[in-house]
Amino acid sequence: MNTCSSVRRRTLLGAAVLGLPARAQAQARRPPLALATVGMVGDMVRSLAGPHLHTETLIGEGVDPHLFRPTRNDISRLLAADLVFGNGHRLEGRMGDVLERARGAGKPVVLVAETLPRARLRASPDYPDAADPHVWMDPTLWAEAAGGAAEALARYMPAQQATFAEGLAAFRTRLARLDAYGREALGSIPAPQRLLVTAHDAFAYFGARYGLEVDSIQGLSTEAEANLARIEALVRTLVDRQVPAVFAESSVPDRAVRALIEGAGARGQRVALGGNLFSDSMGRPGTYEGTYEGMLDHNITTIARALGGRVPARGLNGRLAA
Repeated sequence: MNTCSSVRRRTLLGAAVLGLPARAQAQARRPPLALATVGMVGDMVRSLAGPHLHTETLIGEGVDPHLFRPTRNDISRLLAADLVFGNGHRLEGRMGDVLERARGAGKPVVLVAETLPRARLRASPDYPDAADPHVWMDPTLWAEAAGGAAEALARYMPAQQATFAEGLAAFRTRLARLDAYGREALGSIPAPQRLLVTAHDAFAYFGARYGLEVDSIQGLSTEAEANLARIEALVRTLVDRQVPAVFAESSVPDRAVRALIEGAGARGQRVALGGNLFSDSMGRPGTYEGTYEGMLDHNITTIARALGGRVPARGLNGRLAA
């Protein structure tokens, strides 16, 4: 084909694209849409894929995924996405049927926590077919889970395999640095105070990684109401062990945690509210705490400080809210 013919073809093609409706042009140009169920998974996918995917999150800031009930619009968004990423192991307890429906329709559905060997995970006392879903609380496990997400992306977009591999390496480097900070900061907590008491059982992987004993008011899921006997037992533990602080969670009401503080106070033990931790959702989008790294930096720094450890005023990267 001569040069004039080639130029003419490109001109005609450009004119044809420009002649399309604006919405069709935008759809023709946009990258594939990946919809993540929760913020931690969305942050992972965004870190791996960058501009090669348009990544959105379904369940927003401060919303408990255990209790999230998808609306008709949510279901439409899932079915319209090109790829769907979730955590799995029943974290999205009320969305299981919808995720299966998307998979049945031929949609790639990747549950990143379920790509890990079951032997690496903590068993669920409520569901024998599932493990404790809160895998992101251990950055070494989350870095490993990112490998499964990168493999799924490479299968879907094989031409970008090298890009996804680079994204995975950079993601794992950041998480290794975050983990080192966690070991140093949480390792500085005095031995008698190494008990982490939270609203629900989301921190077992965190405690196992950083040598903290963990206890909570509710179990793995927040569906069951806090039990009065459980609160009374925890109050006795706080008093007997002279625990200085307990912690609320951003996606769980703090009534039961405040009941612990009041109960210990009635027995002469002053227990502080050590802070509000991010458990099943991250911080506000657009903030440092709205990223996975910022979420865990906040948790590590808040816990270490409240339990008597030594930490920088604004965390690992100097970016935490003052």
